[in-house]
Amino acid sequence: MKAIRYHEFGSNQVLRHEDVQRPVPAAGQVLVKVAATSFNPVDDHIRLGVLAEMIPTPLPITPGLDVAGTITELGTDVHGLQVGDQVIAMFPLDQHGGAAEYAVIAADLVTAAPRTIALTDAAALPLTGLAARQAAIELAGVRAGQRVLVNGAGGAVGSIVVQLAADADARVTAVDGPQHADRLRSYGADKVVGPLELDAGPAAIGGPFDVVVNHVRLAPEDLAKLTAYAADGGIVVSSAGAVPADDARSVRTAGVWVSPDASHLADLVSRVDNGRLRLHIADRRPLQELPTVHEDASSGKLLGKTVIVVD
Repeated sequence: MKAIRYHEFGSNQVLRHEDVQRPVPAAGQVLVKVAATSFNPVDDHIRLGVLAEMIPTPLPITPGLDVAGTITELGTDVHGLQVGDQVIAMFPLDQHGGAAEYAVIAADLVTAAPRTIALTDAAALPLTGLAARQAAIELAGVRAGQRVLVNGAGGAVGSIVVQLAADADARVTAVDGPQHADRLRSYGADKVVGPLELDAGPAAIGGPFDVVVNHVRLAPEDLAKLTAYAADGGIVVSSAGAVPADDARSVRTAGVWVSPDASHLADLVSRVDNGRLRLHIADRRPLQELPTVHEDASSGKLLGKTVIVVD
């Protein structure tokens, strides 16, 4: 079968299009004929080796933490799944495998794919959806009537956070460039503002806020300024660096560290099929172009969430 792999850490030049043996599912695993995976920024960091100590992963690595496809074989001790089922899943951060024609994954990590969108497009959901759900629901516990600020709202994760918060009947202020404004309003954002002038303070954009969710990589001194945007007793959740708490005002902080969870992914699939959650896909590229996608990401040229079509 065809797969993209790398045998050493480094630039996008280490990515190779190879012929490899098709994997065989072990006990508790399923073999998936891959329709698509997607690119996530963490793929770039893992390939560079900067996360090698934090997330030890044996080489060679087949990248792709997301997978969407059709089950073609069951390992022993797999129940509740059948050959022919269309599924999606997120691999653990120390595994991977979506950038190949076939992939094996633990059966308890997969869930039925959405019925209302193309199977290839469903590959955009697992990691970004789980990260957004962790930020908005598990960590922040967004509730009706709360004021929620989403910084970096136009990105793949931020876009889902906006929708989850709006679906909870929170009042959402979305922060990103004007090119995203109409789409963010269609997701339920009450207000869309341009990039934050952090020194201006929260009052400049209608704050402070009960919940602040940050998806913009900032210098440590700028991350620290986000704490002031949270109201007394509020929370700042960040996927792009640590934000200091403010004990005097009972402002808590939390970091997003996404991991696979089939039940949480099933909740997101239900929201997609019920029309409560939409995915914004900027581009769809064939498997052989994955090295170029990595290069575009490294140089800041990637347009947004990019699906890698395998089948």
